[in-house]
Amino acid sequence: MNISRRTFIVASSTPVALAALRADAQGVVRPGVPIALPRDFGAHPGFRIEWWYATGSLAVPGVDDPFGFQITFFRARTDVPAANPSAFAARQLLFAHAALTDPLARRLRHGQRIAREGFGIAQASTSDTDLKLRNWTLRREATPDGHAYLAHIDASAQGFALDLRLAATQPVLLQGDAGYSRKGPEPSQASFYLSEPQLAVSGNLTLDGRERAVSGRAWLDHEWSEALLHPDAVGWDWIGMNLDDGGALTAFRLRRKDGSALWAGGSLRSADGDTRNFGPDEVVFTPGRLWTSPASQVRYPVEWTIAAPTGRYTVRARLDAQELDSRASTGAIYWEGLSDLFDAGGRRIGRGYLELTGYAAPLRLG
Repeated sequence: MNISRRTFIVASSTPVALAALRADAQGVVRPGVPIALPRDFGAHPGFRIEWWYATGSLAVPGVDDPFGFQITFFRARTDVPAANPSAFAARQLLFAHAALTDPLARRLRHGQRIAREGFGIAQASTSDTDLKLRNWTLRREATPDGHAYLAHIDASAQGFALDLRLAATQPVLLQGDAGYSRKGPEPSQASFYLSEPQLAVSGNLTLDGRERAVSGRAWLDHEWSEALLHPDAVGWDWIGMNLDDGGALTAFRLRRKDGSALWAGGSLRSADGDTRNFGPDEVVFTPGRLWTSPASQVRYPVEWTIAAPTGRYTVRARLDAQELDSRASTGAIYWEGLSDLFDAGGRRIGRGYLELTGYAAPLRLG
């Protein structure tokens, strides 16, 4: 089934889209709610937690190894009553993370920010992707043949800045059941989940004051939810891989404290657009080599074997030291970084990002 060809993406002026907006106001994730674009590219303040997550690899002329980048904007609804009349009431919080996997220095550079929404400092548009946190921005623009994301990140205090254009080359991928993605045994443990694999990247990377032209491939996820995690879940393991043949592989599992899988899922979209969704019993993550962070002393599996209905894969981090300490914003320490994907015969077939959360401490969202 190719979900990109189904009729669940609707123009935002239709009655069905208005129903989606009403569901948004109630903060309920349920199957059968159509995805309304471009409105659903924007923020959903009626839901407790939301993020826009862009990752990718960058080729730099004269450098053999690729750089990796991650740009994430989070929005969180607080418990401040909507009726509170104060302009200073923190009804919505915005966070942002940016990271650069630097193969020259063999380390991860990263920055983070947090602010309450408003006052021209932090904003998340509800009509389309238009995010701002001080001078960090992520904005979607329509183009004659589709759309692109414009990202600006000035993390000069950490030695890097990014000005990137991420242009869509494929239709939006609706994860799960037409965008309704289960994350646990209860139907409410779910998110609305859109992916955009195989984004064509161009722009500039400034590294230690030197600007360099870059090109590459990226992946963007957009999720929003009210109650994403089961009480027994401490974190997740996730991959989003752009395949060399033009396909896209997603796989994830929610993990208990003892390391066992609470829930799992994912999908494979082939280069011709056909999509195979994975059920919770069809994905198995098996950890391989471990790396211990010298900063946090947390141990992370930086190599994995992943079995899915479409094959058996190996995921291998390109650099071990890709731990991100976000305790100054979202409060978590986690690992995410540029990784390669191999088939059962050991042939490299793709590249993307591996994310590992809940290894330092149980993850708490919202």
